[in-house]
Amino acid sequence: MLLEPLSPKDGALPAELLTELAALYTSNREFHALSGDFPDPDDIRPEQVAVALADELVNPDVDVLLARSEGALVGIAVTLAHHPDPADPDPWIGLLMVDAGVQRRGYGRRLASLVEDRFRTAGRTAVRLAVLDANPKGLAFWTALGYEVIDHRRDLQRGRPCAVLRKVLRTPRRAARGRPSPAPDSAH
Repeated sequence: MLLEPLSPKDGALPAELLTELAALYTSNREFHALSGDFPDPDDIRPEQVAVALADELVNPDVDVLLARSEGALVGIAVTLAHHPDPADPDPWIGLLMVDAGVQRRGYGRRLASLVEDRFRTAGRTAVRLAVLDANPKGLAFWTALGYEVIDHRRDLQRGRPCAVLRKVLRTPRRAARGRPSPAPDSAH
């Protein structure tokens, strides 16, 4: 799986990419019915996705990352390097979504791992996210990846009740190397 930052050209996204993104969003009807992010979860249009992503990209701390496997768009992640609350030191995953047609094949786990690796490489030691209280599948996914619920509050955009989760980003251990051989005894 390749992860690439979304980079609008001349302030716009190519029509072909918007069509792919709209299909990805549309495939997740159940989530969008819960979130209320689009007026009609059965009719998500490319121009609506373009507006939603443009709203994200206005913030210089936001990265929109596209996940591709064998050339096909399989997922998207939206990350936030700094939360608006200055007391919150951690970066956030604002959205991680995998095309419903390829879910349960490990793409979500892999995408989450790649996002965590990006934060780890940037020197970050933990990451947070929020899961809508009405999304038990989302909560099960994230807790299976080692995220722990640390708070319950309403989200900043729409006031929806959420669980806030956090995961400490541990540095992967290096393979143990053999111990050096003791120095040979000196001959007298």
